[in-house]
Amino acid sequence: MSERTPPLHGVHEARGASFTDFGGWQMPVEFDSIREEHAAVREAVGAFDVSHMGEIEVSGPDATTLMNRLTTNDVAALGPGDSQYAAVTDEDGIMLDDTVVYRLPDGVEAGSATASLAGLDGETDGDLDATSGEPAYLFVPNAGHDGEMTERWIDYRDDHDFDAAVANTTAEWAMFAIQGPEAVDAMEGALGDDAAAPPDAVAGLSKFQATLATVGGVASWVARTGYTGEDGFEVMCPAVDAETVWSAFDVQPCGLGARDTLRTEMGFLLSGQDFDPDGEPRTPYEAGIGFVVDLDTEFVGRDALAAERDDGGPTETFTGVKLLERGVPRGGYAVTDGDLTRIGHLTSGTMSPTLGEPIGLGYLREEHAEPGTEVSVVVRGDEKRAEVVTPPFLDQ
Repeated sequence: MSERTPPLHGVHEARGASFTDFGGWQMPVEFDSIREEHAAVREAVGAFDVSHMGEIEVSGPDATTLMNRLTTNDVAALGPGDSQYAAVTDEDGIMLDDTVVYRLPDGVEAGSATASLAGLDGETDGDLDATSGEPAYLFVPNAGHDGEMTERWIDYRDDHDFDAAVANTTAEWAMFAIQGPEAVDAMEGALGDDAAAPPDAVAGLSKFQATLATVGGVASWVARTGYTGEDGFEVMCPAVDAETVWSAFDVQPCGLGARDTLRTEMGFLLSGQDFDPDGEPRTPYEAGIGFVVDLDTEFVGRDALAAERDDGGPTETFTGVKLLERGVPRGGYAVTDGDLTRIGHLTSGTMSPTLGEPIGLGYLREEHAEPGTEVSVVVRGDEKRAEVVTPPFLDQ
């Protein structure tokens, strides 16, 4: 896989960021320190460059049907400006990826969403239903999965003779996450007076709603979504305008290190680590996201998941553990019943910056997954006492 860089790689490098390879991308892992960046998001606000996430646009008469066949949630329930979390599964119900699907204004053509949204700037007054044409979607696969997902969508479209355009536009977008209890203030400061959606409309977005807004003078797609457990927004703008939009936020820049500790505290899945079709094959029910499975739709893997549900559900489930002794849990560590009998394993783990306690995520047998159950985590050959905690680890 060739190394890819986000549009602002040079800007981050000049700021002093250290980098890591993630999904074939060179991305900033930290700017100052993971602990400092983590605290900024929990206590105030921070900005993440998440331009390594993919962007795939789908439009046309059969766009809704195509999206419903290849994601597990019901895309037909979305109106323009709505979004939803979903999984992408194979015929056996195994998760290939998880994704967020956005319903764009109708009439936006796949492959030209950044230009189309800029053209709508100032014309919609925030009313995305005011446009017309065929339905259009933007979905966001995880880093390094955009090529694979594009091929999957095109192959399925062609095999079923659907009338829909599919375009991988990852290189055309930049994506930033503004996260934290002061995210609304940060967004309002970055919105121009000529925003298509006025500041109060952006601040008034509900979770998983999105709108067109002018951020730093640039027409952008702004959604009330995130991966930290805090309030916040994700801003997608043309890659050529990335520096202008990034500079509109005078907040703590954050890297992938803090993003990982934040999402671990919340129990959010990491594709390729907490599930992977090859190394960690899991269904949405096993992974704890059965709420994104709509069995009334005809998606690939639907029958397998219906059978799993009807057979009583999974035998293992994704949950959390908290160590009661010194040590740091890591992915791959075995979880036992405290008497050397293996009952599961961890897929993620860290020392929680917020709690100051060692926490982990992974899969346990259902009969051992009750919150408060005493278990052990095998750390470097030693069984460390732990207890089961249903994520999130933080009080909400």
